[in-house]
Amino acid sequence: MRDDPFARIDATDDARFYAVPRKVVHLEPGAIDALRGVYAEHFRAGAVVLDLMSSWRSHLPGGVGKVVGLGMNAEEMADNPQLDEWVVHDLNRDPHLPFPDAVFDAVACAVSVQYLVRPIEVFTDVRRVLAPHGSVIVSFSNRCFPTKAVMPWLTTDDVGHRELVRAYLERSGFDDVVDEQIPTSDDPLYVVRSPRR
Repeated sequence: MRDDPFARIDATDDARFYAVPRKVVHLEPGAIDALRGVYAEHFRAGAVVLDLMSSWRSHLPGGVGKVVGLGMNAEEMADNPQLDEWVVHDLNRDPHLPFPDAVFDAVACAVSVQYLVRPIEVFTDVRRVLAPHGSVIVSFSNRCFPTKAVMPWLTTDDVGHRELVRAYLERSGFDDVVDEQIPTSDDPLYVVRSPRR
């Protein structure tokens, strides 16, 4: 729809697009190691983590506690060795997370934020399911499935992407938001993060 600010090139049902497992790696090894380091710095040992928009790899460091995946493809998540359990859930159809309040110590959203058509609603609910002093970390690089990315993502650059994700978190009630480029040996890696006060 032309008036929809979060329109996409391919507006067909996401369930069709994600029905086929896509076991691809969206980051090269150096960026994966750097992301793992960010998680290790900000997620406490034994943390209960929600892997939001989960896939077949989570890139979490060792030492986290229970990891729950929420994604679109059961086969991919079943192949993820870091997930203790998972839920198939389409956030673009229903941005409400199927979890009680304050049950996660951390939420990770890796290289997927560009596909959200209702990001403010999603991150408002992320804040709800985070325990006080828990952290949300949203990471991204310069890759995407362009037909499924929202127009604000496709029409700006990496700096614009950081500003966009920062705005998502701030408008969802997060404060003390930090956005930064993380040094890597290969892919660019950007992280936008915030504690839940």
